Amino acid sequence: MYVLEKVLCVCLTNFEILLLTGHFLRYRMEKEFGFASVEDAVQYQLFLAQELEDPELYQEILQQYIERILAHFAPMLVSYIWQYQPFNLKYKPAKGDIPAHIAGLTKFGDNIEDEWFIVYLIKEITKEFPELIARVDDNDGEFLLIEAADFLPKWLDPENSTNRVFFHCGELCIIPLPKIPGEETLLPANNPTIPQALKLFSVHSGHFVASKSVRGAVYKRISGYPEKIQTFLHQAHCYLPAGIAVVLKQRPSLVSAAVQAFYLRDPLDLKACRIFKTFPPETRIMTSVTFTKCLYAQLAQQIFVPDKRSGYSLPSRSHPQYKAHELGMKLAHGFEILCAKCNPSHHDSKKPVLNVPLWDNFLNSLRKNNYFKGELEGSAQYLDRLHMAENYFQQTVINPQSSVAESPGEEILAILKETSFNLEDLRKEAETLPPEDDDSWLEISPDTLNEILQEASGTNKPTSALNEEEQNYDLAEVTESMKAFISKVSTYEGAEIPWSSAESRVTFDVDSFSNALDKILGATSEELDSDDLEEEEEFEFLDSDEGTDLKADRKGERKSQNAAAGSLRSYMDEMDHELASTHIGKSFTHQQKVVQSGKLPSSQDSSSDLEDECSAEEPDLTPVDIDLNLVTNLLESYNAQAGLAGPASNILQSMGVHLPENIDNKPH
Repeated sequence: MYVLEKVLCVCLTNFEILLLTGHFLRYRMEKEFGFASVEDAVQYQLFLAQELEDPELYQEILQQYIERILAHFAPMLVSYIWQYQPFNLKYKPAKGDIPAHIAGLTKFGDNIEDEWFIVYLIKEITKEFPELIARVDDNDGEFLLIEAADFLPKWLDPENSTNRVFFHCGELCIIPLPKIPGEETLLPANNPTIPQALKLFSVHSGHFVASKSVRGAVYKRISGYPEKIQTFLHQAHCYLPAGIAVVLKQRPSLVSAAVQAFYLRDPLDLKACRIFKTFPPETRIMTSVTFTKCLYAQLAQQIFVPDKRSGYSLPSRSHPQYKAHELGMKLAHGFEILCAKCNPSHHDSKKPVLNVPLWDNFLNSLRKNNYFKGELEGSAQYLDRLHMAENYFQQTVINPQSSVAESPGEEILAILKETSFNLEDLRKEAETLPPEDDDSWLEISPDTLNEILQEASGTNKPTSALNEEEQNYDLAEVTESMKAFISKVSTYEGAEIPWSSAESRVTFDVDSFSNALDKILGATSEELDSDDLEEEEEFEFLDSDEGTDLKADRKGERKSQNAAAGSLRSYMDEMDHELASTHIGKSFTHQQKVVQSGKLPSSQDSSSDLEDECSAEEPDLTPVDIDLNLVTNLLESYNAQAGLAGPASNILQSMGVHLPENIDNKPH
């Protein structure tokens, strides 16, 4: 578990822990490595295990890998709608101790699923091309380790995790620390460099696969791809200008740029929307638009009133197509803002871009991977897929810094210039639109949110089981879990959370058990009372002067330890005596005195009365009921949280203890 997560696990939620851990790692990256990472972006690197001496030949080989990778995964990537930037790969020359490699950076913004889809892609790339070794991180650092924080080995923390986490042959790998002296020559004790890590993988391939629990935590996050992509999409009807409908038909992924332009608009952007020059409202038609759920939520949840001069008027809220009109109005503003930011006379044509050998090689690779699904060349379906492949090639294969690369606004204007359409035909198509998707997923009830959080934490149970558990709730579980928590290791780095016995298999280590027993009982404590042990020690050193001296020294140590223990007990007794008469002492609940049944003899009545009078003046030294006080204070703290996150619930939930809802304070 990472250091900051261990320090803050008692008083922070998991989200706050990961957030602060990310800030800590980002600070270290900026201070130690001299660069500031991009916000909400994931970066990925692909290395060849064997580096060639000829840099030109090495660059050519890496460039061929880029073409093969993008062509192989094109069926998934061509139609994918990215939040900000697409998955991209380009050649990076050697710099410092980092060899030449393939690299990419994608800004995912608010859609975290883009980042995890890229993790899936990197994993599959190393599976398809086992000679490649990949690493991936973001502005929070090693976010794969954060995802698997509950299952990491204890030695792994942010200080020694640099250049240890890789994907190889489709598996998550972690380079371990040397455990025995002989391994120091093979495994680096400090953070390895990239060349050291690559050499280890080339020599000891397959020896660094992460544990099953660590891999399971990461693979669970990326399970279901590529089929899961469809679950993140949302089809909605939009009342849009015909030009936008034509653009989205050819280039569906441009919807993300338009939504972001509207979502992040400023007053200067809205000046261009006072009068719509590119997309006049008179040409509006009903059409179906594919969003990601993140983009749809950003567009639908914003409250916006259009300028009266724009011509975009909305029907009453009771109108059955009000939502389609509102979504279309917002999307039209986004497209108009994109077009207003570029000069139409300066946009480049697509033809010079595609008249390069790289495009021919890419197209041949698409055909080999059955990208066109058997469609006849020249058919409508073939041409649609070809246009999507051309756009994908421009966005990902061509260098983004090249002057040939187009901005979204330039691309929109180019499509409008090259494409002709009939407004009446588009209106006829609007009559046969597929039904739009239900957007009730935008509203989440508290119970649904709790189920989602419990499923994410692996503590979800059926409702019937929860009700039965609440009725038969045992408060002894609270006290036992807290005692287990107190008995665990606690250092300046934080406290270890005890695992529930139901969550892990039972193992028995004789040495660990013996050491733990010695710590609890004390090897020289009087409570051991082992005459046999002393006789064996005496027999062992019977004829040795050194043994006699050692025995005398041990006896002296025992006497000093017993004296220290007795002195400590006397101090504790004095403290208890003083605190018993204070408000703190009186605030605790004491154990009940056990009174024997039966009447005392009459001869002792007077003496007992006298003792009662004397004891009335003395403070109550009856032992404190620790369990009852612990449960009382925890329940008071839990009740004071009023259903929100707090210290009591965080500590208990981290140990698998979930208190039932307090129904006493509910209105009847």
